[in-house]
Amino acid sequence: MAEMELRQISPTEFQWQWTASGNRPASEVLKLVWPEGCHAEEDRVRCGSNGMTGKLSVKGVGKAYSAAMVKVLWLDGQSHVYALTGSQPSVHLYGSAEATPSGAWSYLYLGIEHILLGVDHLLFVLGLLLIVRDRWMLIKTVTAFTVAHSITLAVATLGVAHVAPAPLNASIALSILFLGPEIVRSWRGETSFTIRHPWVVAFAFGLLHGFGFASGLAQLGLPESEIPLALLLFNVGVEIGQLAFVLGILLLERSFRLLAFHWPRLVERFPGYLVGTLGAFWTIQRVAILLRGVT
Repeated sequence: MAEMELRQISPTEFQWQWTASGNRPASEVLKLVWPEGCHAEEDRVRCGSNGMTGKLSVKGVGKAYSAAMVKVLWLDGQSHVYALTGSQPSVHLYGSAEATPSGAWSYLYLGIEHILLGVDHLLFVLGLLLIVRDRWMLIKTVTAFTVAHSITLAVATLGVAHVAPAPLNASIALSILFLGPEIVRSWRGETSFTIRHPWVVAFAFGLLHGFGFASGLAQLGLPESEIPLALLLFNVGVEIGQLAFVLGILLLERSFRLLAFHWPRLVERFPGYLVGTLGAFWTIQRVAILLRGVT
């Protein structure tokens, strides 16, 4: 894990340095992309009148380094720590400690944003929707997924357990790929353990996805005193976003049925092919990243 310190020395100027790295210097492996309007000159970064406002990214995370810890020390003495990973390689800075979002709404909003921008998580939910047809079973399945990822989100955020980003991302991709053949079986009228008991599979893989959701909270650099509130409201935001996605898919399906749309078979089965294809692609891609990190 690489560590970087970004210290504000004037309203528009920062001093930065890598404070910890492995055998290969972080400066040789990781590339910093500063917010728009900021320009680096050796160990100094100069920004416009708005200060360092915008997206700070670290390219190369997930390869030689599994994560990069960025500690921002503001001019007024406040500080925030951000964990950047291969799946979350950037963080939004707001120009000052006072402007950094805080409070209930920021945690709730971040949870909604994290799930709606988390295409891999949404594809897994979509795969479950394509398999489950019974309304009561759908409620059980979505509830099982919610309970499972809530458990591991809390475990990860409170520091009880941690999963390295590379194997975690590969496992999440594999969970999506796993649903591909199950969707095909449901089309053929066949059965399997997943089709009979989808809530069990949703719970098992939901434990993995919860560790993935935990990366979203790292964007805020939470003070220890705010962790319980942030954890609760971030999870509520995730559930709101997930519920909105599920309801949107169900309403879309019902609308097509009421309008008596008759799609070609290929179009009808496109969502299932999408789940399987992207699951396979991400699995190959993320396993390659995992193996490259090991070697």
